[in-house]
Amino acid sequence: MGNEGINHARVSDLFTLLFGFWFNYFTDRVADSLGGCLIEKPNTQAASPDLVLYIGEGVPQWQAGEPRLIDLNKWRVPNLVGEVGDTTLATDLDEKKKLYANLGIPEYWVIDVKAQRVFAFILQENGSYVQAIESIALAGLPIVLLEETLERLNQGTNISAASWFAQNIANLGTVVEA
Repeated sequence: MGNEGINHARVSDLFTLLFGFWFNYFTDRVADSLGGCLIEKPNTQAASPDLVLYIGEGVPQWQAGEPRLIDLNKWRVPNLVGEVGDTTLATDLDEKKKLYANLGIPEYWVIDVKAQRVFAFILQENGSYVQAIESIALAGLPIVLLEETLERLNQGTNISAASWFAQNIANLGTVVEA
């Protein structure tokens, strides 16, 4: 049984809804959200991010008799992973950031629940992350829009905040082919 609380659950589910609205509005590409699934490079490193997003072909599929995890020796890395930092913000911004860089994750988000901030990091060729103001995986998505959506949680539910997001992404312009 997990030990995360209501705020963590609300925000984690909110971001899954945001992924759904984004892909519904902006692209017909295959995408799969596998948040909470163990990602592992066997005998090396493992992590269980709150958000795991695969875009395009090559999405992991479980087969009977296999371990119930994403084996990075068999499957490609996800396009984006994220951590919901309700009680773990310092770890998410330091240790986990290094872990995901070592795993080669191209985009890493840390969602600061208390401050209603989203830190988006893009992996560079030298293996380190730099902070970004726009998502690469969700091409054209300004990170500030995610923060504004988080602020909506103070006024309602994660579903009402996701609905607000869906209405506002229409203002971003033409359809993006990520």
